[in-house]
Amino acid sequence: MKVLVIGSGGREHALVHKLKDSTKVNSIWCYPGNAGISCIAQIPNIADPSPSSLAEFADSMGIDLTVVGPEGYLAEGIVDAFQERGLVIFGPSKAAAQLESSKAFAKNLMAKYGIPTAAHRVFSDFASAKAYIENAGAPIVIKADGLAAGKGVVVANSTAEALAAAEAALTGALVGEAGRRIVVEEFLSGEEVSILALCNGTNCLLLTPSQDHKTIGEGDTGPNTGGMGAYSPVPVVDKALEDEILNTIIEPTLKALHQEGIKYTGVLYAGLMLTKSGPKVVEFNCRFGDPETQVILPRLKTDLLELLLASCEGRLHLLPPPEWDPRPCVCVIAASKGYPGTPETGFPINGVDRIESWDDVYVYHAGTAFQNQQLITSGGRVLGISSLGNDMQAALDKAYQALEDLSFEGMYYRKDIGWRAL
Repeated sequence: MKVLVIGSGGREHALVHKLKDSTKVNSIWCYPGNAGISCIAQIPNIADPSPSSLAEFADSMGIDLTVVGPEGYLAEGIVDAFQERGLVIFGPSKAAAQLESSKAFAKNLMAKYGIPTAAHRVFSDFASAKAYIENAGAPIVIKADGLAAGKGVVVANSTAEALAAAEAALTGALVGEAGRRIVVEEFLSGEEVSILALCNGTNCLLLTPSQDHKTIGEGDTGPNTGGMGAYSPVPVVDKALEDEILNTIIEPTLKALHQEGIKYTGVLYAGLMLTKSGPKVVEFNCRFGDPETQVILPRLKTDLLELLLASCEGRLHLLPPPEWDPRPCVCVIAASKGYPGTPETGFPINGVDRIESWDDVYVYHAGTAFQNQQLITSGGRVLGISSLGNDMQAALDKAYQALEDLSFEGMYYRKDIGWRAL
């Protein structure tokens, strides 16, 4: 089969790497890709990156399956564009992707159908938001309604901080147009967990739980990022809790969308808070998580291609549960100086070849490029080092040992990934 992966991050590198393991895949493409992906997949020369142009390319090349990584393409309607040509593509439609592209849509859906989440209000003007925030008090959470690459959420510990965040979002200063409408919601306390499920409308298949570290600073402090690391499995999530999440959140969400006339196919990613009163939805994403994918796929023993095809073809219910490597996996992100603001890039990267020779260690490229055959930094999150170990501490030790062999100017990584699991 010919497979096309859309995206350029560590998540897409992990997807390409895993899909190449399938005996059914004989050629794999990735657009726009990155330096690491270019070593294992073909990078097409496409001048127009629009969904319709990518659909035209896939049609002309006889691509059998396309897998979409980034949420932006899903929000634009890339799945609709491919399906109009009769092409097989893994991901939700533009209507279904509103679960991620509009926080207000997701929160209103959950409120309507009784799916457990934080209490919320939606605002488009600062005066109304100000009155609500001053009445509610802090801590409180301010969220940009639209897509903001993981940087549109502010957990405010004071009313003044909340008001500043709301004003910055609504004026466009925080994340541009994505923040012109905001969701203000109650602060939930507890432990966060990421649950990803493969879906084909009414049926779904849970993947192994994972937990990411969203903030830039150790001890989970500082501004939010796209993710600074992750680990899987999550010790606090046992089979009983998985079943509760499936029965009270995942399946009801699919049914709610169906009631609204929307069929959801693809990955449904539920970011949950494990509160004293049970799991509640913090946010929904409509694609594989990054860096969660980088700790889930190294543990997956089942053929990923078969899982994705079964989702697209509506036969997930016929498959047995996926098989998993029992060993834990961790991923630590090496980022550029300045991230999550404007990163400093263009610096040579050293040590990747040495790390790639290690057993049970994966180097997933994100913000990388080749310049005169030299690997250089080209983005905020540069590389993800994932490792498997006999226990969580062993996996962490291996990842951090590998990072000691890696260097580029301004390199930063958190040294406390997995602290909750330990």
